[in-house]
Amino acid sequence: MLIKERHSSRKPRGECRRVLTDIEQDLIRLANEPQFSRWRSQVERTGGCENPVHLSGRTTRYNALGNAVAHYDTSGEPGRRIIVRCGNRRKSQCAPCSYLHSGDSYQIIRAGMGGGRGTPESVAGHPQIFVTLTAPSFGAVHRAGPAPCRNSSPQSTCPHGRFLGCQLRHSEGDEQIGSAVCHECYDYSGHVLWHAHAGELWNRTVRNVRRFIADAAGIKRNRLTDHVRLTFAKVAEYQKRGAVHFHAVMRLDGSSGPSSSPPDWANTELLETAVKAAAGSTVVPLRASSAVGHRVFPWGRQIDVRNLDGGTHQEVTAETVAGYLAKYVSKSVSDAGGVDSRIRSYEEIRCASASSHVRALMGACWRLGSLAEFSALRLRAWAHALGYRGHVLTKSPAYSTTYKRLREIRADYARTRADEFLPLDGVLVLAAWRYVGRGYTPAEKEVAAGIREDMEEIRRLRRWGPE
Repeated sequence: MLIKERHSSRKPRGECRRVLTDIEQDLIRLANEPQFSRWRSQVERTGGCENPVHLSGRTTRYNALGNAVAHYDTSGEPGRRIIVRCGNRRKSQCAPCSYLHSGDSYQIIRAGMGGGRGTPESVAGHPQIFVTLTAPSFGAVHRAGPAPCRNSSPQSTCPHGRFLGCQLRHSEGDEQIGSAVCHECYDYSGHVLWHAHAGELWNRTVRNVRRFIADAAGIKRNRLTDHVRLTFAKVAEYQKRGAVHFHAVMRLDGSSGPSSSPPDWANTELLETAVKAAAGSTVVPLRASSAVGHRVFPWGRQIDVRNLDGGTHQEVTAETVAGYLAKYVSKSVSDAGGVDSRIRSYEEIRCASASSHVRALMGACWRLGSLAEFSALRLRAWAHALGYRGHVLTKSPAYSTTYKRLREIRADYARTRADEFLPLDGVLVLAAWRYVGRGYTPAEKEVAAGIREDMEEIRRLRRWGPE
């Protein structure tokens, strides 16, 4: 009886088998694809891009006689398509593409400081400074550091009855850093409107720097370029409080641009003095508004200017500055607790995975963006960027090379190493390409992540060596 019961308690053999998950089934399917190695090589060429674009099409090359001399199409590729990089500069969206973009940014800034990539090496001897300009204060916020956040007497309160002090010692990862001590006191409208005018504030500052240099040299302002030219490269960075500040390298060239040296009187000391004077006096006024009244937008009190041609800051080299600025190119508002995608409705702001401080800033953009007097600022379209609509990196045309030129150099290099047809120089090239999708299946995503990690480890070993 006991034996019968023991046998009857056994589970059928089929129920002991583990059911494969969807991703495991997809992995088996991918590994058994006849062109798996070809697909893998495509992923490797994108650096393991996290969200690649799929293209389908063909390219044909003809010689001067009209004969087809080369032809390539995707009919023989896996899935009859090829994958290319998404090209997103944000590290939060695609680490491999942001790494590539940061590298290009480094080359642009480094070439403008020491030459190379088509820029004369003589620019290394031109007057250069490193400038940091910040946003003004819009209200008290929590700060990180070993000391108490905000020392204040117990009687110090805001008009809303909130204590203005904070005795906590916030660590760098504390989500409270950058948020307002009193949300009712914080000037959210002024914050987003300053962002909307930050580009104009920078342009006016650069113009005032040029005017100051001309006045100091006793030259008519409209004749300054006959003697000296001012160029720059600027990077925007979001602080923890959600405010943008700018890092920039400024350089003085001669009348012919980078290939010529400026006159002796156009030295680094003059450039430093001009920048400090311009940054301390330049403002952008906002005409009286029924919503926010009359406003004037200046720079913040924290203005840092450093000499890049020796002196008291010799440790600030071209390589360190270029690396420092390139690092911020891959960052975005998400590093300040915001979102990277466009906001389409107020409900998205309420549900956004962002801090309450950032949601309040996006809400201010949405509210002010509905007013006709602010329609030109496009605050709703740039609510995800907290009202700032400038590019992360801007520069003078003559400062150094461009992203386009760097991409062309990389494409030429890849063309010489590619194992399939790529268009060469010639008479006529006819191409027909179309977008057919993007991204990966679950299994493809896992394999691409492994490729990406391997490449990152190889870069680390090349730079630092084995641990």
